[in-house]
Amino acid sequence: MFRMPAEWMPHERCWMIWPRRQEVWGERMAATKRAYAAVAQTIARFEPVTMIASPDDLAEAERLCGKGIELLPLQVDDSWARDSAPCFVHDGQGLGAVCFEFNAWGGKYHPYDKDAAMGAALAGHLGTSMIAGGIVAEGGAISVDGQGTALTTESCLLNPNRNPGKSKAEIEAALKATLGLEKVIWLPGDVNETETDGHVDGIAVFAGPGRVIIETPADPELSYADALNANREVLRASRDALGREFEIIELGAVEGVDAQGADFSTCYVNFYIANGAIIAPSHGVPEDETARDVLAKAFPDREIVQVPVSDIAIGGGGIHCITQQQPRVSAAHS
Repeated sequence: MFRMPAEWMPHERCWMIWPRRQEVWGERMAATKRAYAAVAQTIARFEPVTMIASPDDLAEAERLCGKGIELLPLQVDDSWARDSAPCFVHDGQGLGAVCFEFNAWGGKYHPYDKDAAMGAALAGHLGTSMIAGGIVAEGGAISVDGQGTALTTESCLLNPNRNPGKSKAEIEAALKATLGLEKVIWLPGDVNETETDGHVDGIAVFAGPGRVIIETPADPELSYADALNANREVLRASRDALGREFEIIELGAVEGVDAQGADFSTCYVNFYIANGAIIAPSHGVPEDETARDVLAKAFPDREIVQVPVSDIAIGGGGIHCITQQQPRVSAAHS
């Protein structure tokens, strides 16, 4: 049976996509590209990285990323690999690429036809099985433990801009069938988050079997504090596919950077689990050290490496949003 391994299982490589959509980054586009390159270079210390770039951006990507980063020319619209690249699964023998239908987070950006074709293009490049996801979804909407449980959010996958006419049960059935799941835990999400409609990877992520890191409000008076607290309460009342209660690890959001824009991603939970390391966001503020300590305790066997993300966060996402892991087939179920 194909199953999506947990992110902490060994990776074959990390996939990223070079920034392309000018309307997202505006005057910070040059700084954003340097920030993407810095993330790629950091991850490459621990596992191979392939940067997908539109053919006319290839030379620039090569120059800024430097040695050690592989490049793959493909036509792209945007630069969020977590969402337009496939979710990789495998059955212990071979790799599969689950390609959910992509509609640019409910039609928020146009055009998106190249990104909608990304999953099939990447599966073709790898020569691996392509599995139709059957629903509109993005990788950032899903966090799995590799043991049959997934976290997702109602505010995203039940949003009418994703799957109109499909019931919650139908969406859940599609996730179970394609990702090898036994149980889907639906967190409320965040209806006020306007870029992704409340992706789970900006709220809560698995840190191990039965362990979840969840964002808590930096300030209980902030507008989204009620939403974050509601997510935590649902998680506390839930059990995973094996019947375990969750160990909940709280990680506060960063304060004092909201002035950078309404879409600015302030969460620390949007990190990437690399082979032997956690690649985590930093903002140059005191909370960075607190976040580092929480992650070090949660992942005592991994090096914690923080990378400045303000020039990425301005676009509404973070390190996890711009990466997608490809599991190592021989180790994904060990």
